[in-house]
Amino acid sequence: MSDGKKAESQEFTGLRSIFWPIHSYELKKFLPMAFMMMGILFNYSVMRGLKDSLVVTDMGAGTIPTLKLWFVLPAAVLFMIAYSKLSNVFSKNGVFYIVVSFFLAYFALFAVVLYPCKDALTPDLLSGVSEGIGKTFLTPIQGWVYSSFYIMAELWGSAMISLMFWRFANDVTSIKQSKRFYAMFGFVANGALIISGGVLKSVGDIRVVTGIAVAICVFIIAIYYWLNNYVLTDPRFYNPEEIKKPKKKVKLSLGESLKYIATSKYLGYIALLVICYGVSINLVEVMWKDQVNMLYPDKAQFKEFMGGLQIWTGMATIFFMLVGANILRRCSWFTSAMMTPLMVFSTGLVFFGCIIFKGEMGPIVASCGSLTVLEVIAYAGLAQNVLAKGVKYSLFDSTKEMSYIPLDDELKSKGKAAVDVIGGRAGKSGGAAINFFLLAVVAKNIIPPMGSTKLAEIAPIVAAIFAVFMFVWFFAVYGLNKEFLKITSQKEPDKNSKAA
Repeated sequence: MSDGKKAESQEFTGLRSIFWPIHSYELKKFLPMAFMMMGILFNYSVMRGLKDSLVVTDMGAGTIPTLKLWFVLPAAVLFMIAYSKLSNVFSKNGVFYIVVSFFLAYFALFAVVLYPCKDALTPDLLSGVSEGIGKTFLTPIQGWVYSSFYIMAELWGSAMISLMFWRFANDVTSIKQSKRFYAMFGFVANGALIISGGVLKSVGDIRVVTGIAVAICVFIIAIYYWLNNYVLTDPRFYNPEEIKKPKKKVKLSLGESLKYIATSKYLGYIALLVICYGVSINLVEVMWKDQVNMLYPDKAQFKEFMGGLQIWTGMATIFFMLVGANILRRCSWFTSAMMTPLMVFSTGLVFFGCIIFKGEMGPIVASCGSLTVLEVIAYAGLAQNVLAKGVKYSLFDSTKEMSYIPLDDELKSKGKAAVDVIGGRAGKSGGAAINFFLLAVVAKNIIPPMGSTKLAEIAPIVAAIFAVFMFVWFFAVYGLNKEFLKITSQKEPDKNSKAA
């Protein structure tokens, strides 16, 4: 038995088992992967804060549903098609380099050309256009510089976190090791949220912030290259004897891949998890950002508030990573996976309650302190966002990625791409479609009272839809748990028989 196997068979004791269940010999693999994830999360957090401050303050929070439904979703579909084609032509490493270089090129172009020349590049399409569907579509087209940045920032989260990093991690990590590594990846990497929040609050020049994102892309490529050429060549980290002999690569079209995936109940449950998360978070976030925009209409103030969000999210995530790492090791997969929907559901109800009953809250808030009702709503949404994302990053991502490990290579690669990129976009775009429909149809004739918006007036309907999706999420966790136990219980006897 190798030194790595002996070390892995030993159990951690005391505080080490809680705070750092990583063997010393594993640091050569663990730390670079954690730092790569940190770089990806840093860019994601910075881009998320920037895209909201640019779009919400310039075009309004009501533009977000239009962007996500009619622009981000088609872009995700195009990315999926391109990724499928690239996967059939290039190696996994080649696809990784191409995808990261694509984002690097756009962020560099935005910092050097698009943002400095935005006024000259912005056409005047809204002159004489009255309120209605036409203006709804023309607004993001006129502001295409900010809209393109919003689209690329959204795709970065789906492509780099959900697809590129986790696919790489799943390929080089065993199920046993993932129970220790995955939560700890987040524990180390989510320090990026605190750093990105500080950058958003302290760096005023958007071009400088985007330039930092370009440098991080180069950093990610360098780490990935070093891991593949100098770390994973060591059998202790990636034993060639445990890798199946490569079969002839199966080349499927996008339609064939999706048809293949559609026949898998297992992937169907994972897709439901991703979709329900995307819809529920989007329903809350659009409403919340609309309230924040009323509180902080200035672009710099909005960006600073979002920087505070990243700092608090990072601190909460690190805390939940410690808790989540122990939940993953000590509790069942079902218990760990159920934590995220329970947190999103409970905090979401509190936020919607603050908006729906803001009239009744007025006298209570006035008698309790110096905060206004609008500030209470904004901070309730902030708390919801921080707590929900903290649990999401620590437990939702880890349990979801653990569920991919027992699958075969085809389901891991193209199945994961369809679920994470298309499913993730469909989830967020589904929430955007709900908001878009409610704003276009239900709220069409609503004249909001002073100090309110049309988004706030449809809050009761949005809250009811939010609750429905949460119950679907609970059902999906229950169903996936049954399938996960079935697959893992079938594979364990196979391993034992081979060993015998």
